[in-house]
Order: sequence, then structure tokens, then C-alpha cells
Amino acid sequence: MITVEEVRNNPQVRTYIQKADEALAALGYTEHSFAHVGKVAKEAREILLTLGYSQREAELAEIAGWLHDIGNVINRVDHAQSGAVMAFRILDKLGAEAEEISTIISAIGNHDESTAYPVNPIAAALILADKTDVRRTRVRNRDFATFDIHDRVNYAVHQSRTEITPDRKKIVLDLKIDTQISAVMDYFEIFMQRMLLCRKAAEKLGLTFSLVINDQIIL
Repeated sequence: MITVEEVRNNPQVRTYIQKADEALAALGYTEHSFAHVGKVAKEAREILLTLGYSQREAELAEIAGWLHDIGNVINRVDHAQSGAVMAFRILDKLGAEAEEISTIISAIGNHDESTAYPVNPIAAALILADKTDVRRTRVRNRDFATFDIHDRVNYAVHQSRTEITPDRKKIVLDLKIDTQISAVMDYFEIFMQRMLLCRKAAEKLGLTFSLVINDQIIL
């Protein structure tokens, strides 16, 4: 069986991640490089392990996390679908089984807000891990005077934590935001679609999703 180490250390995969991030940087998007995909991979794995899924299912989610954004090397538009096709070629070449390839590429192809749906537990974990990665260090722009609303909202977050409650009934995105930089409603305006998608993904895993900002329950 293919391992996450094989995928993470694959020269093609690492090149695609790097070049995809360079393309997004040119377009003015936040960081999507190794820090992001590594965090998403780890979080997706931990979500499934916490909920009692098998080690193998958790590893498939981790693999999907590493590969989920490589389609950005082609274009931001429909990057989930192009990334899924690229991931198929990589995984097939590495000798992965068809059933596992299908699960991984379904997750990748269903992670972007415009077309996303938690079609399986791997996809649900990927969506939750990806859409809750909100942090100041993802902002590339260092000129505060030229920040747009996306820059402000991400930069305003000085603490972010995603946790499943001990009773395994709820997953909570808990943010601490500097409201001098960005109002809470700005965050909600920018990320409403993502948060609703997180709700669907949580439901697929038998959870409810909650967004807490500055100790106030928003969703």
C-alpha cells in the first residue's frame, strides 16, 4: 500500500506544490505551500483518528491533504478537479490500488467551495481541515496600508484552534480575532460559504460544526 511518506517525499509532488503556490502568489492569494498542505494533511488525519476511523482511512486523508491543492499549478479555477486528475496519475504511477485512488481523488475533487461536497469521510475530513486553516502567517502582503478584506481577515486572527469535543459530538473552530484589524462580521462575510460547507462535512462525520470568535458562538 502506498504510504504518506512516499507521497510527501515524491519529487513531482513537491514540485507541483511549490509551483502551485508560486502561481497563487502571483495572483495575490494567501499561502498555499508546504505549511498549508502539511497542516491540512495532519488535521485531516487527526480528525478521523479522533472519531475512531482506521489508521488506513486516516492515512488516506493525510495523503489527500498533501495533494489537494496541486491543481493550482494549472489554474485557480476548477483546481480541485484538475488536481484530482493530476493526483490520479501520480498515485497510479506509484502503484496505489484503484479503490484507494478513487477515495483520494474523490476527496480532492470535492474540496473547493464552488463544487465541494463531503462524498465520503475522507472528503469530509479534508474539507474541515482545509477550510479551518485560518491564520496570520498565510498573509503574504506585508504592507498593511494595501490590505484588502481577505488580508485583513486572515491577519486579524492571532489564535486559531480546531477541536473535537470530548463527547465526539461537535467540532469547533475557535478563533481569537483582533477587532481593531478586522470586524467579526468581516470574517463571517468572507468565510460564510466555507463555514456552511464545514457544517455539511461535520454532518457527514456525525458531528455538528460550531464557529466561536472571541468567545462568542457565531455559528
